Amino acid sequence: MKIILHTGVHATDEDRLIKCLLKNSGLLSPRNTAVPGPSRYRALIRDTLAAMDEGPLVPDARDLLLDAIIEGDRPERMILSNDNFFCVPKAAVSKGSLYPGAETKLAKFCELFGGDQIELCIALRNPATYLPAVHAMSPAMPFEEFLAGSDPLGLRWSGLLTRLRQALPDLPITVWSNEDTPLIWAEILRQMMGLPAGEKISGGFDLLTEIMTREGMQRFRAYLKTHPVMSDEQKRRVISAFLDKFGRPEAIIEELDVPGWTAPFVDHITLQYEEDLDAIAQIPGLRMLTA
Repeated sequence: MKIILHTGVHATDEDRLIKCLLKNSGLLSPRNTAVPGPSRYRALIRDTLAAMDEGPLVPDARDLLLDAIIEGDRPERMILSNDNFFCVPKAAVSKGSLYPGAETKLAKFCELFGGDQIELCIALRNPATYLPAVHAMSPAMPFEEFLAGSDPLGLRWSGLLTRLRQALPDLPITVWSNEDTPLIWAEILRQMMGLPAGEKISGGFDLLTEIMTREGMQRFRAYLKTHPVMSDEQKRRVISAFLDKFGRPEAIIEELDVPGWTAPFVDHITLQYEEDLDAIAQIPGLRMLTA
């Protein structure tokens, strides 16, 4: 079985992806691809991985787990999604690292499903907006406490991905930046579903409805009807043009209110993030989806 594991990161998804995948169950089922509901596996997998710290699992642990997750016959492909797979938001940053211990958690998951093909899918986000957003998901915790001794200028996603690569050198990893997501949403979905480029799916433009005006979406859909044959690259250019004209500023531009964070400081973090994305693209065995 091929298992596609989507692990967030926090403040990039809010379950939009799994909801959209569930919309396509009718398309995926005949292709022997399962998208189980999150309530069937999130707590179960969390508890099973925790139990692995206490001692060896029973020999048929994997099969028992799948019996609880999947109804009926085993699929050829299964897609799982959990923003909290690595940890809860308040533990996402510590002592200069993003998601400390992520490689250990993922290695246990790969051990649990040792006979299966596992692929990791993960979205990244500019630390300048990611850190305040994830802090907001951590109740009653001062920002400095949330940072746990980390310097925002020293946090790099490449550090997390390098640790994952070193721990699991053969694991396929697909990444993309959250800032590109509206432009490549359909491509992300097809990648996870194992579908060819251009195949029609449900919800491929769902994300645009959140950041584009109603008039813009109407005009965009009308444009698609008159231009039914376009490559993904052409669609990205069209989406970008419509967002330039009809994007909702309040949904696109994020207001940051972090004490001590000046505009030059935020710009510095953003520049480092852009440089970090270039470094990430060079990590062996990693595929980056870009706009």
